[in-house]
Amino acid sequence: MRKVTLTQLLLHPIAQKYIKRSGLAHAIAASYHALSLSKQYNVDPDLATKAAFLHDIGHYTWYRNGEWDLQLYKENDIHAIKGAERAHKLLIRLGEHPSNAKKIALAILLHTDSYLPEGRLHLDPLQKVVALADEADEEPSGNHHYRQIDDERAIKLMNRLDECVEKALLQNENYKESV
Repeated sequence: MRKVTLTQLLLHPIAQKYIKRSGLAHAIAASYHALSLSKQYNVDPDLATKAAFLHDIGHYTWYRNGEWDLQLYKENDIHAIKGAERAHKLLIRLGEHPSNAKKIALAILLHTDSYLPEGRLHLDPLQKVVALADEADEEPSGNHHYRQIDDERAIKLMNRLDECVEKALLQNENYKESV
């Protein structure tokens, strides 16, 4: 049984503040991609969807002269670091199991290598799923962060995703019991 649902995350004031700032429609889309990818990579769909939903919670808005400055963002952004800490704290507050909160936070920390020196990361399956889910919804020049979604539709989508995650978890349990 899950301790924290995606809908609970969506409705929390901290998530409302930071995820809306970084793109609620993108966060929801990435969560749906993560659910699909979790099957392919044999990853816990609950952890994958939560990490994908929260992956950009650490974004800061990089503006210069009142306009978004992509270059300033690329040079100075550490949103994955801030996001991992912010997501971990939020999950613990909501009652998530600490080991799950840590796994989710690490997946958020490693969902992008934009702030790291050159080189390739070796990601575990959950971390790979979150990175791929983010990439699956990206648009040029960061436009995916600006797509809009109204609150009512967001709640409906998250409720539906919660149901899909529950179903996937149940199917995983049934599979484990039959093996």
